[in-house]
Amino acid sequence: MTTQQMKGSLVALVTPMTVAGAVDFAALDRLIEFHIKQGTDAIVAVGTTGESATLDFDEHVAVIKATVHTVAGRIPVIAGTGANNTREAIELAAAAKDAGADAHLSVTPYYNRPTQAGLIAHFTAIADAVDLPLILYNVPGRTGVDMLPETTLTLSIHPRIVGTKEASGSLVRMQALIAAAPAGFAVYSGDDNLSCEAILAGGQGTISVTANVAPALMHQMTAAALQGNAAEARALDVQLQHLHRELFCQPNPIPVKWAVAQMGLIEPALRLPLLPLTAEFFPQLSEALRAANISATICH
Repeated sequence: MTTQQMKGSLVALVTPMTVAGAVDFAALDRLIEFHIKQGTDAIVAVGTTGESATLDFDEHVAVIKATVHTVAGRIPVIAGTGANNTREAIELAAAAKDAGADAHLSVTPYYNRPTQAGLIAHFTAIADAVDLPLILYNVPGRTGVDMLPETTLTLSIHPRIVGTKEASGSLVRMQALIAAAPAGFAVYSGDDNLSCEAILAGGQGTISVTANVAPALMHQMTAAALQGNAAEARALDVQLQHLHRELFCQPNPIPVKWAVAQMGLIEPALRLPLLPLTAEFFPQLSEALRAANISATICH
């Protein structure tokens, strides 16, 4: 699958869980159907927002398989396969390929903080080992390592490395990557608040937390931006900016899982060490949902 088939609003899907802590596969099916109906362009399963850090290997693969099965080819499925152990990242990528994922998303190794040369070696080893389109993922605020633009561009020449999710918080960096990237290499915004401008600058789309709760609006905004309709895209983005901010009032995915639970789609359950959203944030996040015209869908 090419990046031209993976553009627009790519939801970084939450992983539904029961109050007892098990993956809720029935709720996962409902979520996927909701997203397809609302116009989400692709699903990213078991990324950061999907609590990949607290799923064991078998659960991780089971969620990818279930997502691919339910989607049934209607939209692309991108599997989160990142790990700070290169061998484990290769094993997850191989499992994603076997499950039928269309591509995979691999985050920079966290905690052990490799050098830029180490990042090149890590991602090259993964791409060499598994014949599945690979999207890089740079999120230094979570991992403790920043993949520099020149490193990303070095990796972009690998035929299986097809794009990057850039979540450094810098629009200038995304714009520079877009301008310098070779043909066919996609730059996806990993920061919802910057997605509109990144796409207008030539980005392929956004891998979005906000799309969990505003999928139709995110699809409309990204579609307008991809068509070069800056006025429409920016007008839609204005409706989303409050929500973008409040969905990070506590660490992701705490706020977004609360919001999706308020919509009646999942239980408000996370795995330790994450705890449910603190009550003091309920009013401001509720107001952000209303500002994005989501109130009509919320089940009380």
